[in-house]
Amino acid sequence: MTQAPAPLKAARRRHDREIVALAFPAFGALVAEPFFVMADSAIVGHLGTAQLAGLGVASALLMTAVSIFVFLAYATTAAVARRVGADDLQAAIRQGMDGIWLALLLGAVVIAVVLPTAPAVVELFGASDTAAPYATTYLRISALGIPAMLVVLAATGVLRGLQDTKTPLYVAIAGFVANAVLNVGLVYGADLGIAGSAWGTVIAQCGMAAAYLVVVVRGARRHGASLRPDAAGIRASAQAGVPLLVRTLSLRAILMIATAVAARLGDADIAAHQIILSLWSLLAFALDAIAIAGQAIIGRYLGAGDPEGARNVCRRMVQWGFAVGIALGVLVVISRPVFLPLFTSDSVVKDAALPALVIVALSQPICGVVFVLDGVLMGAGDGPYLAWAMLVTLAVFIPAAFLVPALGGGLTALWAAMTLMMIVRMLTLWLRARSGRWLVIGATR
Repeated sequence: MTQAPAPLKAARRRHDREIVALAFPAFGALVAEPFFVMADSAIVGHLGTAQLAGLGVASALLMTAVSIFVFLAYATTAAVARRVGADDLQAAIRQGMDGIWLALLLGAVVIAVVLPTAPAVVELFGASDTAAPYATTYLRISALGIPAMLVVLAATGVLRGLQDTKTPLYVAIAGFVANAVLNVGLVYGADLGIAGSAWGTVIAQCGMAAAYLVVVVRGARRHGASLRPDAAGIRASAQAGVPLLVRTLSLRAILMIATAVAARLGDADIAAHQIILSLWSLLAFALDAIAIAGQAIIGRYLGAGDPEGARNVCRRMVQWGFAVGIALGVLVVISRPVFLPLFTSDSVVKDAALPALVIVALSQPICGVVFVLDGVLMGAGDGPYLAWAMLVTLAVFIPAAFLVPALGGGLTALWAAMTLMMIVRMLTLWLRARSGRWLVIGATR
């Protein structure tokens, strides 16, 4: 068996070090995010069922907002990383500030929409008469923290583009601790109830945004970058984000359709589906961490005018994604007997979930490749292609999903349709990666 040449081995080791250095802290920061909601739920849950139900509705709406505006992080990462590769840190931070100003503008718009419409939105999402007042209170107060939340997304993208994923991890951990302490103090110490939980989260989010801004402002002063809003730059950031917004909305539509189909299959199936979807989302964090490393590294290579280096690191990250996917798949199979009892003791729900979990396990190597290639193309600023590819995927998934109940299929068939969706994504992304059309070099795309 022939061994790889020494220069190739050295390049692989260098790529591996870069991937690990960026991916591991990114994974920690990603995992920290859901703990905000978990901490709020644990604290508010002791106030009563109606309060917890209200929190559930409001949190779902806020998490949807986070997923919709995540393009602030993705687009900013790619743009900043290109300028880092071109060795123009002043322009890199200036680009990052444009993303932050866009986040503030979008946050102001969201506040203006949410505050007057909160009761109607809560009612639209099916909150009960007893839970609706609590959901409305939480949503209105939490809306005040949305600009800070969006600044966190954009500033996270700035630091990722600067090849720094450790600072977001530290800020996320500090934010989680502050959120938990504030919630306990305001909910019980100040006796503010669910409003105290909302205010605690808003204060924690504002603190996180302030921490990020301190880091970015210091960098701007160090490199002589302007902090003032620039209309052209903000407009360019918005234009870069639109295709990624289309991609994200298409993916959210797929998940919503899958849940709607599962609900039509029966109570046991929708319960099992929610358990599996929670696991699927958790596994996605591990794979998304590699994708984040891809965004930062690929942008830097292309900004430095090194398409061959970008192609090589893409190939190495695909190997990482596939290998991590295999490991996660094995972990799912091994942990099934332990994992399911954590969520349910209903044997019918377990029976529905078990075979579907096998499908999820088998699909993890595919998911690994998809996440990595998604991150590579984001890092290359190839947003328009990602939008079209996701729309094609949605068009394939819709009939496949609705055929499941029509043909008498169950939850396993639905997750087979989800796997088909990931296969379509993999094919569209692989074709683009193979074509090399994404290898556009320069400080800007």
